[in-house]
Amino acid sequence: MLLPEINHCPGTLADGFNTYSSTCLKRVFNGRKVHHILSYDSPTANSETDELFEENRKRISISGVQEKFSVLLEKNRLRLVKEGERGTYILKPIPSAGKKADQMPANEHLTMQIARQVYGIETAENALIFFKNGAPAYITKRFDVREDGSKWAQEDFCSLAKRTPQTHGEHYKYLGNYLELFQLMKTYVPAYKIEAIKLYKVLLFNYLFSNGDAHLKNFSLLETPMGDYRLSPAYDLLNSRIHIEDKDFALDDGLLPRNLAQGKISQQFFLLAEQAGLNEKQANNALNMLASGSEKVEKLVAASFLNESAKRNYWQAYLTRLKRLIK
Repeated sequence: MLLPEINHCPGTLADGFNTYSSTCLKRVFNGRKVHHILSYDSPTANSETDELFEENRKRISISGVQEKFSVLLEKNRLRLVKEGERGTYILKPIPSAGKKADQMPANEHLTMQIARQVYGIETAENALIFFKNGAPAYITKRFDVREDGSKWAQEDFCSLAKRTPQTHGEHYKYLGNYLELFQLMKTYVPAYKIEAIKLYKVLLFNYLFSNGDAHLKNFSLLETPMGDYRLSPAYDLLNSRIHIEDKDFALDDGLLPRNLAQGKISQQFFLLAEQAGLNEKQANNALNMLASGSEKVEKLVAASFLNESAKRNYWQAYLTRLKRLIK
């Protein structure tokens, strides 16, 4: 796999850059001059690299099917963590399963950039990066690690709901409906009214951009400097339809309990807002915001590192969902 020609910042997707822009370096890499090419070949590329990645696999504890590796920044260089070290970045190479798997890093990067740049959704800092042999990977900065290396407490919604494979079976993170997330937040988040609208916007975004794998572990609460909790920055956002045949919503019952889930999708979102304690103006503003921004979305899709076929699929999926949402 050859290294791609870089015409856009692999972080912000801004035009006219052949490596990371200063904005990306500041946000993602603490202002250090990190290069967009790693000093490693991708996993399974050679035996020496494979040994390093295999050791790293044993140390990372972050849940998920997609393979992830723990990385830290040493001076201006990113490297895999060694025993006893805490990584500050998560590296996600091309996975070994799914359709168009080679497009997954660029897909996640694009979707996360759209969430932040077009809709103002707080996201984990992220960029696209390339192995020495040209293979792309998605890299994201951990928001649960403080500057001194200690950890902020973080609890995903599976933990909050006390669901585990042992108590609820292997399908545990897909059970229920999204209204339950709001009900859990009422219990654990003092600033519920502020955080609930943020969650609502993320759910709208996930529908609009065909993220059908937004299960309970892909939402979490994060400790604040005050010692209470807030909704964490969004993470693991991507158009899952490009890679797997999935449903509109990851959770079995969708947005609402089955006895309430009736009508068009926009009506269901308004009912979700009402049940979650959001007022009509908040729901309208959120829906109108997500229904806007098509020109910006189109520009970012065009600037992304997806191949031309995946760009067309991504854009068509967005237009289809947008039409449904505004009916």
